[in-house]
Amino acid sequence: MTTTSPPARSGVNKARVGVQRFGTFLSGMIMPNIAAFIAWGFITMLFIAVGWLGWWTPVAPLLGGFGNADVINWPGAMTALAQDADGNTFPQFVGLVGPMITYLLPLLIANTAGRMVYGERGGVVATIAVMGVIVGTNIPMFLGAMIMGPFAAYVTKWMDRIWDGKIKPGFEMLVNNFSAGILGMLLAILGFFIFGPAILWFSDILGAAVAWLVSLSLLPFVSIIVEPAKVLFLNNAINHGVFTPLGIEQATETGKSILFLIEANPGPGLGLLMAFTFFGVGAAKASAPGAAVIQFLGGIHEIYFPYALSKPMTILALIAGGATGVTTNMVLGGGLAFPAAPGSIIAVTAAASSPAAGGITNLLVVYLSVLLAATVTFLITAVILRASRKRDLLAESDTFGAAIAQTEANKGKSSAAMDALRASSPGDRAAERDADAALDKLETERETGGRADGGLLTTKQVKTIVFACDAGMGSSAMGASVLRNKIKKAGIEDVTVTNKAIANLDASADLVITQNQLTDRARQKTPGAVHVSVDNFMNSPKYDEVVALVRDQHQDGA
Repeated sequence: MTTTSPPARSGVNKARVGVQRFGTFLSGMIMPNIAAFIAWGFITMLFIAVGWLGWWTPVAPLLGGFGNADVINWPGAMTALAQDADGNTFPQFVGLVGPMITYLLPLLIANTAGRMVYGERGGVVATIAVMGVIVGTNIPMFLGAMIMGPFAAYVTKWMDRIWDGKIKPGFEMLVNNFSAGILGMLLAILGFFIFGPAILWFSDILGAAVAWLVSLSLLPFVSIIVEPAKVLFLNNAINHGVFTPLGIEQATETGKSILFLIEANPGPGLGLLMAFTFFGVGAAKASAPGAAVIQFLGGIHEIYFPYALSKPMTILALIAGGATGVTTNMVLGGGLAFPAAPGSIIAVTAAASSPAAGGITNLLVVYLSVLLAATVTFLITAVILRASRKRDLLAESDTFGAAIAQTEANKGKSSAAMDALRASSPGDRAAERDADAALDKLETERETGGRADGGLLTTKQVKTIVFACDAGMGSSAMGASVLRNKIKKAGIEDVTVTNKAIANLDASADLVITQNQLTDRARQKTPGAVHVSVDNFMNSPKYDEVVALVRDQHQDGA
């Protein structure tokens, strides 16, 4: 059934929603570019001088940026002057590692931020402006991109409002291009002389604060903030606003950073879910093993949040487990070479095994931090669950379902992971499925027009089907995979099924599938498409109706 979040009624709720939105905005700048971070991480892991393939001449010196151009003859490759240990100057290949972290990644973040605020025009001006911040400092300007990018786009948006509707016909392109170019130039200069030094100063303060926490062995206490924030979906502002940019700066200098593991460590979630597996009751106990696999291997941490909310005392166990993991990495020097996204053990392994981070030794330390974090969380959660077992058996019928609903309310939307947990709860499954199917049919008839049997009805030829969600990843990708398999099994070959972020929808989509609460936004982006609302991306009965619609169209056209 459709789950909607209740309106915020108190100042605390409004503050929570505000932090969530801010965190979502920060996450929106970083997450679409995670693939670029991973690419940079792998290139670094393989081709720097101490990388896995650092011995491979001339490939590693060329790509890793440590080769002497006087020794290795590779005409045309970019070089820069460098000094050897004796102080002698020589032309050194620039390679990929340095330019990617200095220019590519901040510019991608800036462009994404600008597009989020003001579309392509905002993205272009934001990219120009951040270039001034980048060359005005001597460290990777991720914080600069996350601040200057949105600022430049907002200024562009404000500027366009000044002469909106006042430009004479025929001069639109001239005014638009020159105004964006001149504004970009001015913001780049401002970024070089003002924003760059200011952000460098701010970055130094944050870095000094982290170093101070480490020097006093206080970094584990950050878990007191991070773990409860995760359960309430408030962690993005901390993780993407502070840990990720500072972590990348540290990784550039030392090859790894402990900050990448403070929030992404899968150990606490695994320990919590395993405790519910052995000591939980009812639905929580039955669904916990599957949730543990999804969380640990898939990196979808949100799946353990309902378990913590159903027994709030277990948040103390998560804090203790998180602090244990941080302490282990702090004492033994564990860290990741690049962000682990999603926070699965697979991504953690890839980021921890980089030679620059310490190779196998570092990987074993990170594994130990995950194991100890899981163990501590498991033991404390087990004590909490055993102490309240009798009460839980009496109250089990409502507690876990309410916790799932609370998790969706905290996040502000439903998800495939939450639907999977709800489906595993005891009760009358057949009645719930029938109710879901009936609601889906009524919703489809209301929004797209329908037949008496609830099937889809449209005169539009469907060739391209798009699943759309906020980020265009995760749940929409899973839904697209499910429908793609159904269409393939039906023998239909010339229909494309893809997934996108709602912000990236365009007129090429013939049929758009979204979760109920996102359909209005999707319809605004593509008013000419057929829109189908579903409650669950994983197993909606509407998928069969979509397949039937496409099959009927093919038969009619045959």
